[in-house]
Amino acid sequence: MIRDRKDFLFMTFVYAFIVAVFIITFYPFWNVFIISLNSAEDTLRGNLYLWPREFSLASYAQILSDSEIWTAIRVTVLRTIIGTPLAVLTISMLAYSLSKRELVAGRFWTLYFVFTMYFGGGLIPYYMVLKSYNLIDNFMVFVVPGLMNVFYMIIVRTFIQGLPQELDESAKMDGANYMHIFFRIILPLTTPVLATIGLFTAIGHWNSWFDSYVFTYKPELKTLQAVLVKILNQYQTGSMVSEAQQMANSSKRLAVSPDTIRMAATMVATLPIIMVYPFLQKYFVKGMTLGAVKS
Repeated sequence: MIRDRKDFLFMTFVYAFIVAVFIITFYPFWNVFIISLNSAEDTLRGNLYLWPREFSLASYAQILSDSEIWTAIRVTVLRTIIGTPLAVLTISMLAYSLSKRELVAGRFWTLYFVFTMYFGGGLIPYYMVLKSYNLIDNFMVFVVPGLMNVFYMIIVRTFIQGLPQELDESAKMDGANYMHIFFRIILPLTTPVLATIGLFTAIGHWNSWFDSYVFTYKPELKTLQAVLVKILNQYQTGSMVSEAQQMANSSKRLAVSPDTIRMAATMVATLPIIMVYPFLQKYFVKGMTLGAVKS
């Protein structure tokens, strides 16, 4: 009886803690969402907490009417759908190669790649390397540098090393080479971990803005996040006005305001990648728990 009561109190505390964490993490996102759907005039009054007081899509119409936004969306989508599978393929191929015990100087090559995780040349040498390969102001600057992530490679290599060695041996006895083994046996078995790193890579591509900001100059190569930074900076200046000026703008019944525009731009850049998550959730959960239980 006492034990049941202790278990009940413990589970009550656990659920209360989970609910509290959910509210703390979800509410800022929800607040951004409701402000983006609220009218500009009413937003100036403040005190928006749970839902819009005056529903309006004017901010989204303002954002989506900008041709620069659609160009940035196209660039971001292209870099995500091209860069993500190529990165997953490159990472998995290297991980499979380094997982083989018969690889000559395998420990050296592993340390060689791990070394790059801790030491780098800095931004200027990195820029010069990209320039020497004619990647500056080139779409491939979004794809080629992101083909390898050593941390993800180590995760995949560890997973592959945990697979039964008999799979390779039986395939070799049937005449399969390393390429056949990799594509027909290893890739299907590593789907959970590859889906996990694929999701992380896709999020990295979608949210990346610094490479577009530094390594591209053409407007048609700017990514969605880079344009979002531009919009936030532009309307941040507009929001730094006196309260009297804000009231004057309110009297003009403006359709949008700096706050609603910034929130709408944030939602436009955030919602698409969030919508991808449910399709990969089952692989993501399984991939995150790999190695948690040792037999």
